Amino acid sequence: MSSTRADLPAPRWLVHLLRSTPAPIPWARAVRAALALAVPIAVGFAFDELQLGALVSSGALPTVLADAAGPYRYRAVRLCGAAAAAVIGFSLGLLTGGELALSIPLVVVVSAVSALISAAGNNASIAALQLFVFTVLGTGQHTVGTEAEAALACFVGGAAWGLVVALAGWTVHATSPERHAVAQVYIELAALHSAQDEATSLASRQQLTAAMNTAYDRLLSARSWLSGRDVTYRKLLNLLSASTPAVEASVAMVNAGARAPRDVIEHFTDLATAVLADAPLPEPPRSEHPDPAVAALYHALGKISTEQERQRRDRVPARTRISEWLSLLASGPLTWIAALRLTLCVALAELVSLLVPVERSYWITLTVGIVLKPDFGSVFGRAILRGLGTVVGVGIGAAVLGIGTSGLGLVVLVALFAAGAAIGKVRNYGILSAFVTPLIIVQMDLTAGGDWPLVLARLVDTVIGCAIVLVFGYLLWPGSRKPRVGGRLAEVADTVALYVEYGLRAAETPQERAERSRRRRRAYRGLADLRTAFQQLVVEPSPAGRQAAAWWPAIVALEQLTDAVTAVLVTIEHGAEPPAEKDVRLLVEGLDELAAAVREQREPADVDLPGDEELSGIADQLENALDAVRGPDFTRSRFTFRRRG
Repeated sequence: MSSTRADLPAPRWLVHLLRSTPAPIPWARAVRAALALAVPIAVGFAFDELQLGALVSSGALPTVLADAAGPYRYRAVRLCGAAAAAVIGFSLGLLTGGELALSIPLVVVVSAVSALISAAGNNASIAALQLFVFTVLGTGQHTVGTEAEAALACFVGGAAWGLVVALAGWTVHATSPERHAVAQVYIELAALHSAQDEATSLASRQQLTAAMNTAYDRLLSARSWLSGRDVTYRKLLNLLSASTPAVEASVAMVNAGARAPRDVIEHFTDLATAVLADAPLPEPPRSEHPDPAVAALYHALGKISTEQERQRRDRVPARTRISEWLSLLASGPLTWIAALRLTLCVALAELVSLLVPVERSYWITLTVGIVLKPDFGSVFGRAILRGLGTVVGVGIGAAVLGIGTSGLGLVVLVALFAAGAAIGKVRNYGILSAFVTPLIIVQMDLTAGGDWPLVLARLVDTVIGCAIVLVFGYLLWPGSRKPRVGGRLAEVADTVALYVEYGLRAAETPQERAERSRRRRRAYRGLADLRTAFQQLVVEPSPAGRQAAAWWPAIVALEQLTDAVTAVLVTIEHGAEPPAEKDVRLLVEGLDELAAAVREQREPADVDLPGDEELSGIADQLENALDAVRGPDFTRSRFTFRRRG
């Protein structure tokens, strides 16, 4: 490995930062966002009550920003929590009446509380963000001139309207998200077998992992809520579980370099079509193929059905989830450190807002809170993207105000901004900022009669907020630029080691096969999460970012090692002798040494690897992972790279 791999030049990390996530455009979500935010403004125009219409539109904003793909019940819980938190925050902000002696302590306390709530899970994190954002916005409503009671009523009405728009499809398409999730697994299987080169094949396998994780998450969540009573969910979950052998056989084929016949690819696309249409499953193709890997896939296709019952997962009681969250707060310092950093930076932003003579300077605090959200990735990356996105967004907002757009034209622009924000939410944080900024500028313009000074104030406030984050929350904050990715890499190595231990031995009972399947899913899920964490960190021009780049080959090696384990597992399932226990133990010990070296920030010791030809692919990838971890030199402030020998 060369040093140029780690020392990312500025243009390269900036390109990586600006790169858009290759996610499908969420057209349905974009349409819902446009309706939720534009209709209240259109009604306000019709009744000559623009300020009230804009407040209703603002009330619908939390549901637009919190919306996500998933089952309707999951989305309902997520959106109701976000809307309720936003209403509570807005109410608290209104109660201060613009009194600095009340608003400043309130905002600081809410910032700390929101950071701690974020540790309770994804939905709690979204609700915590809305609580903070709308507390800050509520403290600034005294400048608008609308009575507090009327403002709160409009905001609550807007939140209710946003929920109606977001969840209206539940009545007619209740199981559509789950069907799409299962169908996507078959689409990704077809794409995996259609890949023409190694890079495309690797990307397809990662997409397959993401599709499997999403499908299981949605169906297990739905089944735990329904207590197994719904026939449709049960059949979909059984179908997904029965598809596991086909997934394993597909990974084994790709790992062996074999190509799937055309009828196999067509069968996967036919399965996706049948699931989406709720039609009977197509008959699987049959063939006595001489290649064992291909024969295993044909055999697995015959097992795909909705009849194989899967054991239902018990629902986790709310008391247990709260207990786990409290235990996390009591045992882990990272959450408290993140809360302390956010609180101190918010307090500093509130102090600066008193000294900066610009209109609506509470946007400084808002920017700090949004960028420093504890669980949303790289602080450096979010600060840069928010700054760049705001510059673009202010330009758009200035153009709207400069042209003097009003009436129907302004309603159309709000709809376009809302749709752009929904699309940017899944593509790139900078794109999201670029559309949210003019959207809020227009809403503020309608409620407060804003003009060019308002636009310039928005830009100045955002730049100041990003500067506070970069200087005090990143550059000067202890440990913010130090490598902190090793713990997650070590945890994933441990997870893969468990899969090696369970996957390379014969499973004689249904319980053993189910446990092996769970270990496989945990290994692939852990690798997918690790890849995401490294991608967030690699954008930083710091030792942390350089180490993430240096260790990237270790992630790739662990992914390919896991694929190789799956390939051996398939041969065992079809009659091959399991590897010797001592050889499996050597692989597990090698992964344990990898994890220990990462945790202790040292070079891995030389390990003995099995010489069995069947395990050669696994051993080669383990050696590659160990070589990648041998790269960073922890005795220096910057990282150099060394190879053995």
